[in-house]
Amino acid sequence: MKPARPKDAASLVIVRGRGPEAQVLLGRREPKGRFMPNVWVFPGGSVDRGDADARALGELRPGVRRALEHESSPRRARALAVAALRETYEETGLCFGRVEDGQLLPELSCVRYLARAITPARSPIRYHARFFCAEQADAHGELVGNGELLELAWFGIEEALTLRIIDVTAFVLRQVMQDARCDDPKVPLYCYRAGKPRVIRGRMPST
Repeated sequence: MKPARPKDAASLVIVRGRGPEAQVLLGRREPKGRFMPNVWVFPGGSVDRGDADARALGELRPGVRRALEHESSPRRARALAVAALRETYEETGLCFGRVEDGQLLPELSCVRYLARAITPARSPIRYHARFFCAEQADAHGELVGNGELLELAWFGIEEALTLRIIDVTAFVLRQVMQDARCDDPKVPLYCYRAGKPRVIRGRMPST
């Protein structure tokens, strides 16, 4: 059976503080959900059709744009960053940008590109997820969930690693712990070969 084609998705790792005291925002997925039920995740979701052309307050910083375009078209690169901020606003109430007439105008310049991951070929639901990072100090609004993520809370990274999380989330948390930056266009890719996880840099392998 031919593997399902991975769908584009984006998540945002929101960091509060620096160094050993740094915390990240996580939420627990619905126990009866189809994808990763009852697992703690970063806010995020699938790319919408209108994300590439969405209005924004500011655009991606050159280094982040180059890193994204290393494996994506310019339109897809922008859409991924917009999706990360849009989904975060919908799921947490935290706004990176400004809201006008109920519509988020994202501030894309506040994000860094941290990592990407592709779910295993055997999975019935597959995603090619990009993980962005932003500072909590750049956000506005109150932390209020829309019900999609339960128990939104801040965790120290060491504590977060003890929660019920998947291996990809653990990998991204360790990238945050290393204070990874977006200067290198070849951000790490967490993927699977013959069912076993591996980390590579460079262009996406065939799926």
